[in-house]
Amino acid sequence: MALTILFQFVLYAQNDDSCNCCTENHRAFDFWIGEWEVVNSQDGSPAGSNVISKGQDGCVIHEKWTSAKAGYTGTSLNFYNAGTEQWEQLWVDNAGEVLKLKGNRKGDEMILVSEEFERDGKTFVNRITWTKNDDGSVRQLWLVVGNDGTVSVAFDGLYQKVQKTKNR
Repeated sequence: MALTILFQFVLYAQNDDSCNCCTENHRAFDFWIGEWEVVNSQDGSPAGSNVISKGQDGCVIHEKWTSAKAGYTGTSLNFYNAGTEQWEQLWVDNAGEVLKLKGNRKGDEMILVSEEFERDGKTFVNRITWTKNDDGSVRQLWLVVGNDGTVSVAFDGLYQKVQKTKNR
C-alpha cells in the first residue's frame, strides 16, 4: 500500500505543470542573468568575466566568476527563499572564502547584506548592491560598512553584456 502511494506521488510530481519559482519575487534578480565582461567602474580596467544562469527549473541563479587577475575564480548560488521572503546568496571562491548574504530588490537595485563580522576589534557588514542600468549594464557595488560609520569600497564593477557574433 505504501509503495502504491509513493508511486502515485512520484507520478503526480512529474506531471505537475505548476512552476514553483515563477513568481515576481523569484524573477527579481533576472536582470543579472547573462554573459558579462566586467570592468572597474572607476578606471574602466578589466576586472573579469561572469556567467550568470538560471537552473533548477528557474529556482536558482548560478554565478561563475573568473577574475582578470589570473588564478582567482568563484561561484555563487542565489535564490529567493519564500519562507523568509528574502533573496539569499552563498559565495565560495578558490581561496576558500565564503560569503553569505540576504536581502531584497528595491526598485532597480538588488541589495544583499551579510551578518555582522569582526575584524581588528571592530564590527562590520558586507553590503552588495546590483543596480540595473537603463542601457542594460549592471553595476555591482560592494561596500564594507562599519558600525562606527566607516565605509570602504571592496569592489565597484560595471557589467557589460558580451556581444556574441554569429559564425558564418
